[in-house]
Parts: sequence; C-alpha cells; structure tokens
Amino acid sequence: MIMILSCVVVRAACRSEKQSEEEEDANASNQEDTMPEVKSIFREVLPKTGQLSMEDVPTMVLCKPKLLPLKSVTLEKLEKMQMEAQEAVKQQELAVKEQLQ
Repeated sequence: MIMILSCVVVRAACRSEKQSEEEEDANASNQEDTMPEVKSIFREVLPKTGQLSMEDVPTMVLCKPKLLPLKSVTLEKLEKMQMEAQEAVKQQELAVKEQLQ
C-alpha cells in the first residue's frame, strides 16, 4: 500500500514538473516576442577634462547613374527666342539711329 501511494506521488510530481516546464516554454516564447531588458555591466564614463570625440567612418553609397541631357529641347527653344528678341531690339535701335541722322 505504501508502495502504491509513493508511485502515485511520484507520478503527480512528474506531471507537475512537465506542466511547469510547458509553462516556462510558453513564457519563454512570449519573451522572445518582446525585447528582453539587458542590464549593461559597463558604466558610461565621460571625462571631466580633455577632449571627447567619436569616430564616424563615412561609407560610400552606390546608386544608379543618372543620365542628364546636355540641353533640353525647351531650353534650346527659349535660347532661340531670346536670340531672336535681342536681334529684333538691335534692328529697332539701328532704325531709330538712322531716322535721327
């Protein structure tokens, strides 16, 4: 009789250990989803005198080359219109000078 009771107690203990392990596994999986709190063993020390510096190494960022036209069609049209307008002004000035003489 004592032997049977001890087996029952051992089985109950095994079941409770398995349940606690399952609960710990569930808690561990929940903790993996969130960021664990990490306590730093190093203490931040700032000098009271002297120079404080931080090294920042720039890195190259590669991107696709952009092809730009030397002159756009619109810019060429505007330049042509400006040249024509300047020539027209010069011709008018010459005509005015000739009339005055």
